[in-house]
Amino acid sequence: MPTPLTLCSLAATVRAKRERRKEARPGELLAAALDLFVEKGFAGTRAEEVAKRAGVSKGTLFLYFSSKEELFKAVVRENISGRFGQWGVEIDQFQGSTPDMLRMCMMAWWDRIGSTKVSGITKLMMSEAGNFPELASFYRAEVIRPGNDLIKRILQRGVDRGEFRAVDMKYGVYTVLGPMLFLALWKHSYGTLSDADDDLVPQEYLAAQIDAILNGLSVKTPPNGAAATPLSSQENGTS
Repeated sequence: MPTPLTLCSLAATVRAKRERRKEARPGELLAAALDLFVEKGFAGTRAEEVAKRAGVSKGTLFLYFSSKEELFKAVVRENISGRFGQWGVEIDQFQGSTPDMLRMCMMAWWDRIGSTKVSGITKLMMSEAGNFPELASFYRAEVIRPGNDLIKRILQRGVDRGEFRAVDMKYGVYTVLGPMLFLALWKHSYGTLSDADDDLVPQEYLAAQIDAILNGLSVKTPPNGAAATPLSSQENGTS
């Protein structure tokens, strides 16, 4: 027959397991929500589906997240916008050349975001932003603007160090973003097909795009050693 001490120990173990389970629930709900948002889109995902996949009741989900919109925002913060601080630190601490920094950042994006289901959020927002303007504003504020600012920092670093020629930063950002956005869309469309790798290998594609970007950004020195003329001045016919 169990002693009072044994019963107390068992009760404490059960309570501890329940507490651990309770603490794990937000993460489990976010993981389930990410899966479903990527699979079905925002409009097509129902709260009860998320709860079921996470192994909890719909009521439990709403104890942690007041609405499907708030759940989506939490998914974005957990997987994307919450990482900008660390990414900024990595840029600040990078010791190599700016071309090497740009190469490292674009490849790291693929490893950490692009190759994962998280990149499906990009496709979701591009296809559904018009139907959910409040979420579009949230995504612009917490993902697009901070992401653009990071890229601008890289490009400006290269200009300041004399490694890149002066460019229009607003549109220079999209030169870098373009290949990454394409890969995110490709991965969650044609990239899901069994023969997708026959047409495009993401790492090779990125390497080719990085080479083209860096060649476009590089400072051009005339053969006679004279100072290079900015491309914008050449196009406008000015000196």
